[in-house]
Amino acid sequence: MRLKLANLISTFFGCGYSRFAPGTAGSAAALAIGIALQKYAAMPSWGFLLLAGAALLPAIWAAGATARSLKLKDPGCVVVDEVLGQWVALSGAPVQNWKTYLAAFLLFRLFDIWKPAPVRQLEALPGGIGINADDLMAGAYAAVVLFLARMWFNLS
Repeated sequence: MRLKLANLISTFFGCGYSRFAPGTAGSAAALAIGIALQKYAAMPSWGFLLLAGAALLPAIWAAGATARSLKLKDPGCVVVDEVLGQWVALSGAPVQNWKTYLAAFLLFRLFDIWKPAPVRQLEALPGGIGINADDLMAGAYAAVVLFLARMWFNLS
């Protein structure tokens, strides 16, 4: 029962089983939830940091449990880390509209794939912490770029 719950959380309700780019599927699901929360619950940008923070401990536990059960360091089906990273990226949006949603999505995926320092080094942390930490850092990079972009571009 615990492993089933861990798999449900770690695959973000099955997004991790996508045949094509499961990480991107997890990020897209997080973005869709973010758009819905903003539209229907008026979630402010900083609220996405709270959401990611609230989900962090369950994500660490679930990612670690799934990785141990599959005997893999960072299984491709574990995408809860992409969800958290995407929500962190959304927290940097100075306003919420289609431009910032698209920018947050693309920037997060860029930093998650590119893995500039220290994103790659954070993967070396043990278990579920390492699985999640690199994506949180990629999300932080995306959030900073989004926040700073308002100084140069009109994202409103």
